[in-house]
Amino acid sequence: MTVSAFRLMAIHAHPDDEASKGAATMAKYVAEGNEVLVVTCTGGERGDILNPAMDRPGVKDRLNELRREEMARSAAALGVEHEWLGYVDSGLPQGDPLPPLPDGCFALEDSQEVADHLIGVIRRAKPHVIITYDENGGYPHPDHLKVHEVSVLAWERAGDAAYRPDLGEPWEPKKLYYSHGFVRQRMLLLHNQLLESGLSSPYGPMLQRWSENKADIMARVTTQIHCADYFGHREAALIAHATQIDPAGAFLASPVEVQQRLWPTEEFELAATRVSTTLPEDDLFAGLAH
Repeated sequence: MTVSAFRLMAIHAHPDDEASKGAATMAKYVAEGNEVLVVTCTGGERGDILNPAMDRPGVKDRLNELRREEMARSAAALGVEHEWLGYVDSGLPQGDPLPPLPDGCFALEDSQEVADHLIGVIRRAKPHVIITYDENGGYPHPDHLKVHEVSVLAWERAGDAAYRPDLGEPWEPKKLYYSHGFVRQRMLLLHNQLLESGLSSPYGPMLQRWSENKADIMARVTTQIHCADYFGHREAALIAHATQIDPAGAFLASPVEVQQRLWPTEEFELAATRVSTTLPEDDLFAGLAH
């Protein structure tokens, strides 16, 4: 249990991103008495239905409403506070050449205006630590790329008393982290465990694409949080997003106890800091004074 509460803010593009990127870490910090706020930039309105059991008449028509309900259940499972930023999902463009993004979508919004919106949230919530995406967005969805851009702008200006005093009293977050999502080494361990157990693995195609197209994220990781006791919270948050998470897919393919044994951590990259810390870290609040 921490001596006094720190505050953490995680900025995500869509509902369900919080469940797949740092969910157990957030649940751990909440359980230890800290305050955690998830900010979701869009409503996920243009997302596909990725769970075959939910691909039935009427679901697509209510997707916006359903995703808000799913987000509420996920936040409850993790114990976090939640805030919508209110922008419209850009969708993931498909085709060659890619079609233009739809008018009015998040990715086409003025970046400084979105950053100012975030600055207002930061000045009100006063997080010591911010988690966002790296310059590749975790993967190159236009909304993820936008989240990276506006998060960095907000990080830089939220503490500047001369900048937009109408947005609230200045607040300077102390550390900025990137969450990268899937780690290849972890996926390979889970893949091999399934095969050794005589089960099929959904990780094979992903590992193949990874070996062809992706760099080793672990080379960028600075901070590993031991949070295996909260993997059940992470699974509950994933299950909450019923339109997005296929129970037979990669997110739920390996039982919690197997994940706890094979890879008991979640990974982050310290992108910027205003306090002294020593790498590698095992705490996002390392270097902060109570």
